[in-house]
Parts: sequence; C-alpha cells; structure tokens
Amino acid sequence: MIATWTRRAAIGLLAATALTTPALAAEKITAVVIDGYPAKALWVKEFSDFFIPEVDKRLAVAGNYEMDWQESYGGAIVKPKGVLEGVKLGLGDIGIVTTIFHNSKLPSQAIAAVTPFVSSDSRAVAKAVDEIAKEFPTMQEEFGDENQVYLATGVVLDTYQPFSSKELTGLKDLEGMKVAGAGMNLRYLEGIQDAAGVRGGLTDFYNMVQTGMTDGALLWPEAAQTFKMAEVAPYMLKADLGAVNTKTITVNKDYWNALPDEVKGVLQEVAVLYRDHVAGIAMDRASESLEAYKASGGTVVEMSEEDRKAWAAAMPNIAAEWAKSLDDAGEPGSEMLKAYMDKLKAAGFEPVRDWSADLATN
Repeated sequence: MIATWTRRAAIGLLAATALTTPALAAEKITAVVIDGYPAKALWVKEFSDFFIPEVDKRLAVAGNYEMDWQESYGGAIVKPKGVLEGVKLGLGDIGIVTTIFHNSKLPSQAIAAVTPFVSSDSRAVAKAVDEIAKEFPTMQEEFGDENQVYLATGVVLDTYQPFSSKELTGLKDLEGMKVAGAGMNLRYLEGIQDAAGVRGGLTDFYNMVQTGMTDGALLWPEAAQTFKMAEVAPYMLKADLGAVNTKTITVNKDYWNALPDEVKGVLQEVAVLYRDHVAGIAMDRASESLEAYKASGGTVVEMSEEDRKAWAAAMPNIAAEWAKSLDDAGEPGSEMLKAYMDKLKAAGFEPVRDWSADLATN
C-alpha cells in the first residue's frame, strides 16, 4: 500500500513539474545570407519570402533548432560577382551564387547556357540541371573546391531574348550590333556578322545601353521589366534562346560541417522546393512581364522559325566544345551533355539544334 502510494505521488509530482517547468529552448543558429543583387530581384525576394519561412516552419515541427537569419543583399557585403568568393571566405554562410560569372571555376554549371534553342521552360531546365548535378559528382566537386556545399540549382528566367535600342525584325538586324550579356550567352552572337558581345551584369545593362556602350542586351522579359529596360531598349526580338540556370544556393563548407544533421536535411529539402518554386514563378510571370514591357513602350517582334534555325546553325557547337574541355580535364562532360539533352527530349522538348549529336565529330 505504501509503495503504491509512493509511486502515485511520484507520478503526480512529475506531472506537476512538467506543467510548471518551461520546455527546453530551441538552439539558435545564426545564418548570414548574402547576394550582391538587390532585394527586389526575383530570386532574392523569394529567398526571403519562401526559402526562409519554409525552413523555419520545418524546423519548428521538432522544435530543436531555430534559425537567426541575417540577410545582406544589394552590395552591402559583396557585389553580384563576389558571392562565390564571399561564401568561400565565410563572409556569408549561405549564398546565392550567380554561376554565369564563374565559367572558369564552375565550368560544368554552364550546361544549359551552352545549349540554346532547346527549352524555354524554366521548370524543366532547373530540374534537369539539378538532376545532372546530383547524378554526376563534377558540379558538386567544383563548389567543394571553393569551400562550399552545393544545395540546388536555380533557373530564374524563362528564356533569353535580344533587347535593343534600335528596331529588330529578324536575324539580319543583329548584324553589327554591340550586345551586353553575361558569361556564355555572349557566344550566342558568334556566327552573326560583325556582332559583338560586351560583358556586363544585369544591374549594368540599363546604363550600358543608355550611354551607347552597347546597342542592346540579352536578358529576359521579367528582368527587362524589373530594371525598366523599355526606357532605353524598346525593341525585343522574340527569339526564344532558352532558359538557363544562373543561380545556385551554396553553403560555406566549414559552416555546413558544424550544422546539426537535422538542419542540414531541412536546408537540402527546402533548396529543391525553392528551385521549383522560383522556376514556376519565372514561368508564371513570363507572359505578364512581356505585356508589362509592351505597356511600358516596348515593341515585340516574333522571330521566324527559319531565322531561329539559321541562328542556331550559325553558332559554333559551344556545347561540344564545353563537353570536350571537361573530358580533357578528366570529367564526364560528353556524358553529362548527352544525359542533359536526353532528359529534356524525354520531357517533350524538341531542340532546334541537337547539340549532343555532334559529339562524335567534334
């Protein structure tokens, strides 16, 4: 009887203690997020509005960890081209790296950029590139060499288009033009008589055209509307060069190694959701942005299929060159290119030019 009473008393005491003792506080983990682009840029805004709340929501389920997000955008810590180096040095824990600025350090990330005229569906391209990155170690190892851990690829544009200060009606009008671009897309101009690419960043394009440094720029309608390009480049040639992966979410490797496994898992899961979320928004906004560009004074002319085929045929096979350079470095470039093209074909996209078909002869 005494033993039974003692056990009951103990249970009651434990229950009372549980009601009066506060739950253990979640461990707080600071995360400094950096990008050189402003907060209004689509991928930055959605990192704040989607990625961060989704991570917080998932961590709150177990309640073990809580993120202390410290966001720094628009050049406060790094410029747009400095995110890769900034994350490498630990100036930021998580970064949105614009990969097109780093073709020498991140060559495999150019896989969609070297295959124009294949797909203007950002969702399909994002998924295909991210799958390639996870099926082949090359992409992740490139970031590893930069003291970073790859999380996911981002596609923020439905398709590159030429925008110009002078009227564009077809391929011939691009002859002799100076066109601003970033990274591999400058090579799209090769094969067009006397056309020249001028390297710049998205935030520079307005001034480059306004000052006459260039006659136009290669960008996409959502960015053209965001950065008010219709004011200086009121002509767009709808060539549908295709979607390209330009953003990758990475984490400083030293920071990553110190994170609890639970947090690592949530970051990896949400990075894939963010990949699809941003690509979906890019597609949803594509036609809306095109109409907004027109409403701002822009004129859009659709390029003929004949001109699209002629443009694709005039380009050197930059994809085969890209694959060979990786092959020569001991990486499976040709395999990656073929796998990527096969993924998009299987998804229902018919390329204007099959860049992998020339692998045997280049």
